[in-house]
Parts: sequence; structure tokens; C-alpha cells
Amino acid sequence: MDIVIVDTGCANLTSIKVAIKKLGYNSIITSEASIISKSKKIFLPGVGTASAVMDLLSKKNIIDVIKEFKEKILGICLGMQLFCDFSEECNGVKTIGIIKSSVSRLKSNNLPLPHIGWNQITFQKEHPLFKNIPNNSRFYFVHSYIVPINKYTLSTTSYGVNFSSVIQKNNFFGVQFHPEKSGSIGCQLLKNFLEM
Repeated sequence: MDIVIVDTGCANLTSIKVAIKKLGYNSIITSEASIISKSKKIFLPGVGTASAVMDLLSKKNIIDVIKEFKEKILGICLGMQLFCDFSEECNGVKTIGIIKSSVSRLKSNNLPLPHIGWNQITFQKEHPLFKNIPNNSRFYFVHSYIVPINKYTLSTTSYGVNFSSVIQKNNFFGVQFHPEKSGSIGCQLLKNFLEM
């Protein structure tokens, strides 16, 4: 299977590659549009700012490749947020536009930001992505912006407010947490995605 981790210039690319390798799959890290468009599964990771990653995707001509991709794609953290059409970050950034929603700053009611550490995800519906994962399992989060709960929300998490922690629209999947940093439960989620 051709598995691509999109090179978004962020620091967690290798840890995702290692996690995939532990599950018995090989992946490549690339920003080559021609390779990405022919892959069978895509991981879109993101750490940092929406504007920096969107600039990079634009320069490498990857935005339309992602929008038109027909196989399954998993956005991780900022990668999930980029599936929305707008982010409030940096005075407003136009993002990829798969999901009609804005990404907003996490209003955490005096809890520290960014939201860093382990937190529960609560399923809103049954889904193959959650196979062998108990409801209210804990995953590792690092973020200051959220995707509000919407019709594509598969699970929610609470940190001052409730927000989307897993989303899906058609072949586009997103997780706000970092499965590659979430131990065995994170590995199970990556396995589920790879085997769907």
C-alpha cells in the first residue's frame, strides 16, 4: 500500500512514520504533488501555524491534490483544522475548505493554553475508526484552536468547552489529538485508519 505522510515542514513527521512502521506498514514523507496524488492513504500532520502550513501547501501545489483526493486521508491536529474553510489564527487564514466551519480559538475558561496533555474523547456515534477503542479513552492533545462541534463530528472532548476531537466528511478524517503520541490506544486508531 502506498502511504504518504505529507511533508508540512513540522516536527512530528518521523514519529508518525515510526508509529506506522510499528504496525507493519511502510510510508514515505514527501511534498511531491505527483506522489501524493497516486497514494492509497494520506496523513496530513500539522504543528505550528495554519498560515505557515497553508503557504507551504500552496507553494508545493498540494492544496488541489488534497481537495480532489478520493482515497482516505487523515488530518492530525492542525492537519484536521486545515480541512475547515477558515481559521481565526493570525487574524484569519483561508484553509482547504472541505468542511464548512471556522476554526476558533479555544475559550478554555481560565484553564491554561495551549491545551496540553491527556484527555478523553467521547463518541457521538459508532464508527470503524473506533474499533477496539473503548468510549472515553484518553489521547494526547497539544492545541490552542478548535473545530466547533458540527454535523461531521464523530467524537467530542471537553476542555473548558466541548469541541470536535474526531471528524469525518466522506474520505476526509481528522483527529485533534496526536495518535502517534498516545501509546497503544493511539496505535489502535492508526491501525483502524490504515485497515479501513
